[in-house]
Amino acid sequence: MKITFLGATRTVTGSNILIETKDKKFIVDCGLYQGQDKEILLNSDEFMYSPADIDFMLLTHAHIDHSGRIPKLYVDGYRGPIYATKATCDLCTIMLPDSGYIQESEVEWLNRKRKREGKHEVPPLYTYQDAIDSLVLFEKVEYNEVIQLTPDIKVRYNDAGHMLGSAVIEVWITEDGEEQKLVFTGDLGNNDIPLLREPTMIDDADIVIMESTYGDRVHDHKESKADEFLKIVSSTLEKGGNVIIPSFAVGRTQEILYEIQKSKQNDDPDFRREFDEIMSAPVYVDSPLAISATEIFLRNLDCLDEAVQEDIREGKRPLDFPGLKFTPSVEESRSLNENANKSIIISASGMCEVGRIKHHLKHNLWRTDSTVLFVGYQAVGTLGRKIVDGARQVKIFGEEIGVNANIKYIEAFSGHADKNGLLRFIDSFKNKPKQIYLVHGDEEAQLSLADELVDRYHIPVDIPYRGDVYEATSRRINKVGEVKSPNEYKYARLELLERIETLREEIDDMSNIIKDDLKKESTDKKIVDLTDKIKDLEKQIVEILQAQEK
Repeated sequence: MKITFLGATRTVTGSNILIETKDKKFIVDCGLYQGQDKEILLNSDEFMYSPADIDFMLLTHAHIDHSGRIPKLYVDGYRGPIYATKATCDLCTIMLPDSGYIQESEVEWLNRKRKREGKHEVPPLYTYQDAIDSLVLFEKVEYNEVIQLTPDIKVRYNDAGHMLGSAVIEVWITEDGEEQKLVFTGDLGNNDIPLLREPTMIDDADIVIMESTYGDRVHDHKESKADEFLKIVSSTLEKGGNVIIPSFAVGRTQEILYEIQKSKQNDDPDFRREFDEIMSAPVYVDSPLAISATEIFLRNLDCLDEAVQEDIREGKRPLDFPGLKFTPSVEESRSLNENANKSIIISASGMCEVGRIKHHLKHNLWRTDSTVLFVGYQAVGTLGRKIVDGARQVKIFGEEIGVNANIKYIEAFSGHADKNGLLRFIDSFKNKPKQIYLVHGDEEAQLSLADELVDRYHIPVDIPYRGDVYEATSRRINKVGEVKSPNEYKYARLELLERIETLREEIDDMSNIIKDDLKKESTDKKIVDLTDKIKDLEKQIVEILQAQEK
């Protein structure tokens, strides 16, 4: 058996793994890259396998970084089944067409620009219709049921607790009379995500391929996240500002709504004052996708926490409360930016890369009375990550916007397990795996988690690069080679351009700091030292340019 890692390697998007046995080829996930330009370019790459040769696909969950290239897979010739839970299948019926619409919209904007520059037009990665067409491939599976896909391959989907329908997938493969078991975590959820059940623990495996998004840190104040949320929101509303919450349309939005609704049960006087402040303000869910996803949540009660199921059976409405408003149309969304004050606006996308959230940021980031509250992971290179990391200015729709709003990040709302949760998952194995591969994480987080896993459990841990190929038998697991992308040469150049862009942004930030410092009358030794360093940097840049010209 061979395992080839083709996505989410030393990064958090683009999940895609190829498994080859003697008789079959299948893939686990087929996700879209988001964030950095050098990764987004990978979306339009040819697959490093022939889609028509793949026998079947296993999908861990519906998030676009795990499912978003399925329509392209279909366009490129794949016609095998895609196995996923019912809730995942339901969510993909709205998420993939929405992604297709975004692909078309973005390329339309790009082609207008290319036309002005006298360049030829480029096609979208895939269209809305391509996404609709690909949905015929989906086949629903139940949690906890062992399914014999071929005489030598069987699978079982277990609740991952990350989002509605998410799964940890067990795969048993028999070759030459010997069975090996692989476990794919997909994305593991927190133990305390509202609405959802806790992640399923697994008893045994030979190989575990595990996410590592928060492999280097622990979510602080998980038990008080609702209190912190209310304090941030109520203080902003008291000042007359808006609270802008960039949120993934599927999962995080519904959890935030549930947290707000559930807070009514707290009788503490200070808490009640803050809660009453929130309840007096309109809460807008400004995402057509989130509206549809909320309906799908209520059609898949079996995936929800037992207490939530009981509330619904009793006629309670856990995702609804007075003041909640949905804004499906573009006109309604625009009116929020023209009229909204003392409002809570929840809008996609969660990393601020596309969608209506960019308009709300453009109209609120510069306001000192407003707050931008992040509740999910922000990938490197995304607009959300730049804001969280403290950028003083960001570019939105070609316009420089000053960041004067209050920026907050409640990491405990994340749908991903933290370092302790990931370690708990491995600790739960009665028979520990022979090998662990870490995917879906930034390199720093992966290195930290790998060290911890080796120290605690003495299990070999690898962090694959994109294209790394491993061969696994019952006796040994070795790296045997790598496959290269046809556009590999472009990535090095894009990475250089990104480093130059980062340097430019940092110099801009430095310039703004110095401008703010001009009011000081005394000579500052730090400024003198900084001037000398800038002169050295200028000299090095000139030397680099001269070397390039030779």
